[in-house]
Amino acid sequence: MTPRPAGPPDGSWGWVVAAAAFAVNGLSYGLLRSLGLALPDLADHFERSAQDTAWVSALALAVQQAASSGWALVFAPSLGTLSRYFSRRRVLAVGLALTGNGASSLVLAPALQFLLDNFGWRGALLLLGAVTLHLTPCGALLRPLVLSGDPPSAPRSPLAALGLGLFKRRAFAVFALGTALIGGGYFVPYVHLGPHALDQGLGGYGAALVVAVAAVGDASARLVCGWLADQGWVPLPRLLAVFGALTGLGVLAVGMVPATGPEDSWGAPLLAAAGAYGLSAGSYAPLVFGVLPGLVGVGGVVQATGLVMMLMSLGGLLGPPLSGFLRDKTGDFSASFLVCSSFILSGSFIYLGLPRALPSCRPASSPAAAPPPESGELLPVPQFALLPTGGPDSTC
Repeated sequence: MTPRPAGPPDGSWGWVVAAAAFAVNGLSYGLLRSLGLALPDLADHFERSAQDTAWVSALALAVQQAASSGWALVFAPSLGTLSRYFSRRRVLAVGLALTGNGASSLVLAPALQFLLDNFGWRGALLLLGAVTLHLTPCGALLRPLVLSGDPPSAPRSPLAALGLGLFKRRAFAVFALGTALIGGGYFVPYVHLGPHALDQGLGGYGAALVVAVAAVGDASARLVCGWLADQGWVPLPRLLAVFGALTGLGVLAVGMVPATGPEDSWGAPLLAAAGAYGLSAGSYAPLVFGVLPGLVGVGGVVQATGLVMMLMSLGGLLGPPLSGFLRDKTGDFSASFLVCSSFILSGSFIYLGLPRALPSCRPASSPAAAPPPESGELLPVPQFALLPTGGPDSTC
């Protein structure tokens, strides 16, 4: 029998898994971010309001994540498998995989506008559906990895298989509540950033540029934040709370800053706000999944990833329709982004209840009482993740 490795290999086939997760993220959430450009055409064709058309993206997001169908069948396994291959460079690897979102948005936003202009919304969606078939070979690259910390047998009860027992851990329960609130506002720019730019007077390609600028900031920030988090200079929960709050402020800026100038202008103020939002949202994304092994252990990270997606989908189901409703009532998206930013800021405040989210100077637990690395009982600083039991004398 082949012995199980003591810990994640921190590379090896993991880089192939990272490449597959990059493509999966680009063909799922990157596509979802660009679909907002098609909502005005859908609203005109079906003679529906912005609130009604927002349900298209909201229901797609919620069904695929909460019901584990559609894109969730590849996204959750790809991120969960990737986290099992890395330890010291885990957040960087997750950030690299999640840059697929921004990279594909950079290409798909103008491409979708071109398809809408030349083939209509029906032809554009058919062509995008054909592109997403490339998810199939990505799933074939996800090679399972068995680690020494895994349970000896698979859970038999449905509740255990779903990982619902993770909610018994206080840290994960706090994380779950904060993540669900943030999900209520996090996906609103995915759906309404393009329509908001159109409402502000920008043309179709000007709105696509706003989406693309947010995507560039998003993609670059995921890599930088992943590298920063893996250095261990700042505990992951603290970074999670900080960048979550900055994401809320970025959403608020997008809603408050107008795009001035005629229709053929580039809308510099809105472009700057979209870029700031992309940087903050991109920094937040890898931390959400990178912090999970410290909360639940490597053995439960796949289940935890699925639960996180479900929690964010609950907020994502309500956020875009609420944003559309406020737009119908007020005539623009300013109030929508204001309300949705409040959800994100509230969730970031709840993150402060996580261990090490707030600075403190006190003696650490004795080495004998410390849990094994990545057992999920504590949130270890990344560079100590694979060291033997023990650690520094104090934490601050």
